[in-house]
Amino acid sequence: MNNFTHLEQPTGRVIVVGGKEYLFFGGTSYLGLATDKAYASIFIEGIQRYGINNGTSRNNNVQQAIFDQAEEYAAKRFGFEASLLLSSGYLATQFLVRTLATEGEVLYAPACHPSLWLDKRPVATGHFVEWANTTIEYINHSAQTSFVIVSNSLDNMRPELYNFTVFNRIDPDKKIILLLDDSHGIGVLRKNSISLDKSSVQQTNIELIVVASLAKGLATDAGLILADGERIKYLKRSNFYTGASPSSPASLYAFVHGEQIYLQQFEKLRYNIDSFKADMESGLNTVADFPVFSSMDTGLYARLMNAGILVSSFPYPLATDPLLNRIVVNAHHTKADLDELSHAIGIY
Repeated sequence: MNNFTHLEQPTGRVIVVGGKEYLFFGGTSYLGLATDKAYASIFIEGIQRYGINNGTSRNNNVQQAIFDQAEEYAAKRFGFEASLLLSSGYLATQFLVRTLATEGEVLYAPACHPSLWLDKRPVATGHFVEWANTTIEYINHSAQTSFVIVSNSLDNMRPELYNFTVFNRIDPDKKIILLLDDSHGIGVLRKNSISLDKSSVQQTNIELIVVASLAKGLATDAGLILADGERIKYLKRSNFYTGASPSSPASLYAFVHGEQIYLQQFEKLRYNIDSFKADMESGLNTVADFPVFSSMDTGLYARLMNAGILVSSFPYPLATDPLLNRIVVNAHHTKADLDELSHAIGIY
């Protein structure tokens, strides 16, 4: 069997290994921006303007303009008062959980990404809805007054969308920080938006903070924090922000100046999702407007490989669990690609 762990090529629409071509339906480049030639040309413009990288901290007396521009742009684009950019999603999430842990009891939702963990894996298990109801009861009956709720915005593996309106049942006398990791949903599930409607979390005692790796759908090597203005001002005084080298200025230049290409890719992705779903009957798990389709059919991976199609396949959620096959449709796939996938799955 071919080894796909030492590729010398982009993980785009097609991967060639051992002289054989495979259609690739995996990864996290949902919008295809990471291998889009027009988007790459803007990235190259950024290199020519700002250089390959900038290894100075954000409190240096010499600064490139793109960093402040990108933070102002990101806040406006995603509907928040302010934003903060760090060099990676992992750094941004660790920065937040370690800072916020001093402000209240930290309560983890099930299946939180490891980058959100303080030290070891949280004990939260079970289904999100059951966990949320139990958590609300715990908060409302607790003698403590401040809590930090940490969750993914969605489960990108199964997949599943989470409903956060349930937290409006929390006692308004409790101070709540709701920290959501939207790495897989930002700019993908909803156009130029985070995954959830901010108005769905209505109580004034709930402070919403969104963190995301932009390296997935938006092809930008940066970690983004979205929050209100006062929170961002406070975070920017931390040595996590001032002491760390920033993201590649060229990558942020493409993020700021490539929005028109993003919009085109977003429409292509939505068309591909709808087109594939129109032919899909049953056997795959999916949610509205998200390009991930999963299956617990243990024989699916081998059938697809035999048909020249490569997807992700691994035990989930534990190493002892059955294989979960994760099929990802992206904006660069053609109708012929989708038809080939459908036939190989056996849904015609």
